[in-house]
Amino acid sequence: MTTNYGADQIQVLEGLEPVRKRPGMYIGSTGPRGLHHLVYEVVDNSVDEALAGYCKHIQVSLNADGSVTVTDDGRGIPTGVHSRTGKSALETVMTVLHAGGKFGAGGYKVSGGLHGVGISVVNALSEWVIVTVWREKKVHIQRYERGVPMTELQVQPDNQTRTGTSVSFKPDATIFTNTTEFDYATISGRLRELAYLNAGVEITFTDNRLELLKGDEPKVETYFYAGGIREYIAYMNSDKQALHEEIVYVQGERNNVQVEVALQWCVDAYTDNLLGFANNIRTIDGGTHLEGLKAVLTRTMNTLARKRNKLKEGEANLAGENIREGLTGVISVKVPDPEFEGQTKTKLGNTEVRGIVDSLVGETLTEYLEFRPGVADAILEKAIEAFKAAEAARKARELVRRKSVLESSTLPGKLADCSSRDPSESEIFIVEGDSAGGSAKQGRDRASRQSCHSEAKSSISRKPMTPKSTKIPRSKR
Repeated sequence: MTTNYGADQIQVLEGLEPVRKRPGMYIGSTGPRGLHHLVYEVVDNSVDEALAGYCKHIQVSLNADGSVTVTDDGRGIPTGVHSRTGKSALETVMTVLHAGGKFGAGGYKVSGGLHGVGISVVNALSEWVIVTVWREKKVHIQRYERGVPMTELQVQPDNQTRTGTSVSFKPDATIFTNTTEFDYATISGRLRELAYLNAGVEITFTDNRLELLKGDEPKVETYFYAGGIREYIAYMNSDKQALHEEIVYVQGERNNVQVEVALQWCVDAYTDNLLGFANNIRTIDGGTHLEGLKAVLTRTMNTLARKRNKLKEGEANLAGENIREGLTGVISVKVPDPEFEGQTKTKLGNTEVRGIVDSLVGETLTEYLEFRPGVADAILEKAIEAFKAAEAARKARELVRRKSVLESSTLPGKLADCSSRDPSESEIFIVEGDSAGGSAKQGRDRASRQSCHSEAKSSISRKPMTPKSTKIPRSKR
């Protein structure tokens, strides 16, 4: 560090240098989470092609050399010369931050990619990347090393009418110093998730690391779910006892925002499991779509409870956590211009989405449950039981805490406390002497045994007063 801080100390990072300098800003960390995020960035581009209606099959392969290959049958990354950069569009999106087709120019109506940095970040943080594009009956290939193109875009004729993109990359061990080994279960979980969220899209996942598998054949799994998120709920609840067999399903669109919700309550579950997705991105920190869903569930179920006389007049409303006890739910929204927090997109910030989810789900859910009173009653009865259990637990906690406070306080040792906390039904008796105090304790009314009132009693010792006789002057009589 120099003591002379001047203009020479101001650095300007060009191209992909900022990514390699501060990778955590773009992928969250350089640990296992950030390592797997590289795969998600590439796969999300293929899924965006599926959202646009041009991709039906995605292949993901873990290769023996530690690299990953993601191939789709979408339109293929454009390869023509870009007017501003003078480079091919492929090289532009691979080497220039904030370059992409998802800024509202008509390439995509809805997409998970927003900032134009995903694939270029993967390029910057990889030892090498090879991109192959099938487009216009030609094959386009280009290789990069640590973000730098090593060859010109190579173009070869292709007699097939195939279209699509294939990206192979090997993470840079100088960036991911902890590990560069991909976890099969982690990636398969995400790919299965994407297949549930995009009904009709087939995803094939292959593990070619035979040495790690200790076998002679690659491990291959195919994910294809025509039922979409309803099948996702069934998968998550496969080892649970469903409160109602039919999965509650809501689907609709309002103000160009598509909303899809699937819900099912379980008898043997006592916490909720709500998953939120925005443009196929898992929003692990929540967001306005989940806020809207929780709010509408609470309001709708309380309204229904009063309408069906499950809650009497004057009784408190059921809390949101009571209604969601045992609930497994998935909400997936497709937003044209989503606002995420950071490049890792862990939270949705669009304020209008909350109102759209609230109104759309509220209307459909109310109609659904009114035509299925058995399902509504089962859900409400479980929520009411959860409310009663929570109240009992709260009172038990308060009693224990109060007892602990009294035991550790400096109150007189002969004070026998009452259990009630209601001042209107509590009294304190002060008696003189130990014998009177013992009788009072035995005869008192305890709230733990009776439902009337309780008294706290204490005995005190009294020293008789000896008044001093004073002679009053005659003049003052």
